[in-house]
Amino acid sequence: MITLSIRYTIDAGKLADFEAYAKALPDAAERCGARSVAYYLPTKFAGPTNLALALIDFPSLAAYEQYRAALLTDNTAAELARAADKSGCILVEDRAILRRVAPAG
Repeated sequence: MITLSIRYTIDAGKLADFEAYAKALPDAAERCGARSVAYYLPTKFAGPTNLALALIDFPSLAAYEQYRAALLTDNTAAELARAADKSGCILVEDRAILRRVAPAG
């Protein structure tokens, strides 16, 4: 199992636009072979108010590569990406592939 971590730098003034994107994208991602763990939005309690996070699981790197190809041809995913681009809610996406550490014992 691997996890795609996407750290978003967002326009804090367009949080509602990003939240709409984050709520809609998991359906398209799952249709393309991913398992969306969660999207996390910033709070005003602590830390930066312009950072968001997505965690998406895949059984293997090959499955992730198949997902990326499928996502490019998914009409809903393309529409969501266009809407996010048009709103300017996403400023930067930093992607990393992570692996989970099993607890000892």
